[in-house]
Amino acid sequence: MKTVLIAINFDEGLYNFRRELLEALTEAGYAVHIAVPDGAYVERLRAMGCRFHDTALNRRGTNPLQELSLLRRYGRILDSVTPDVVLTYTIKPNIYMGFLCGRRRIPYMPTITGLGTAVEGGGLLQQLTRRLYRAAMKRAAVVFFQNEANETIFSGMGIAPGRHTMLPGSGVNLQHFTCQDFPEDGTVGFLFISRIMKEKGIEEYLDAAETIRRRHPQTAFRILGFLEDDYTGRERFERLQREGVIAFAGSVEDVIPYIRQSQCIVHPSWYPEGMSNVCLEGAACGRAVITTDRPGCRETVRDGESGFLVRERDSGDLTAKIELFLSLPPEERKKMGEAGRAYMEERFDRNIVVRRYLDAIATMTENTNGGKRK
Repeated sequence: MKTVLIAINFDEGLYNFRRELLEALTEAGYAVHIAVPDGAYVERLRAMGCRFHDTALNRRGTNPLQELSLLRRYGRILDSVTPDVVLTYTIKPNIYMGFLCGRRRIPYMPTITGLGTAVEGGGLLQQLTRRLYRAAMKRAAVVFFQNEANETIFSGMGIAPGRHTMLPGSGVNLQHFTCQDFPEDGTVGFLFISRIMKEKGIEEYLDAAETIRRRHPQTAFRILGFLEDDYTGRERFERLQREGVIAFAGSVEDVIPYIRQSQCIVHPSWYPEGMSNVCLEGAACGRAVITTDRPGCRETVRDGESGFLVRERDSGDLTAKIELFLSLPPEERKKMGEAGRAYMEERFDRNIVVRRYLDAIATMTENTNGGKRK
């Protein structure tokens, strides 16, 4: 039996955005191993047949001892599993597994799910991360990208030339995220879904909510997501909740009921996205999307047809686009959402992503011995 090892930094992301790939690999006869920190979704992944390897990982940590411990843990997993191919997602798994798989001659296929602040943020950390990426991916079999801007940056750095391929993000499960009935209860609802952190555009959303609610009291501004410990805007956030400007429901497992209540998804992120799953899922549910004109967000919207693009870090532009949406008759808002659904069906079906991975894995495992060292 051929073996695939998948390394990623978060069990929830693996389950929510790559579950269909795991199912397809298992159905195709692969033994699937996952190297991921323990979390609430691990038992579900195990129930699917995945063999779990706990890897404690601090996504933002820079402690050398912790990083060395993670590197050694990955090495032990590779030596134990001896996979035929390794798939990785997110910066640390991409880089550390790249070095280790290269030394062991194990076929390795990283996916760039966004550059992260370490690459886009500038300074010494950016320089170090780029150098590590260049060195780690020397022997990558193929590098998957989710947007052209990220691919252009890697090409400019000379990383894995000739071995790049593009994916439509993680895709969206169109059977799960179905087109929802359009709400017509007299309230125009807007929905922000994300980790609550400045880079995801929460401050711009709050600015717009304060302004719009004064002008249009029949609107509702809802928020879903995990409130990050280092978010510095908590005092204002909590005040706006008390005043009824925003409604915060925290992290929820099923976002569809909240999407159903809303007429528009607002995602003013200036975070280095790969491809925004929030925008894909909202559009798949038949909702207009207002998001940032930057890589990983702009690709999810046909501007003026299925939603609107806004300048990043620009509360005034976001407010203006929300006003423009409100000025449309309800039927036009509904049509904008329907156009978004059609766009998802055309370009972002998750089945497309799964087929690309399966084809690449099959080619790799058929043409090489993989990690089965004699």
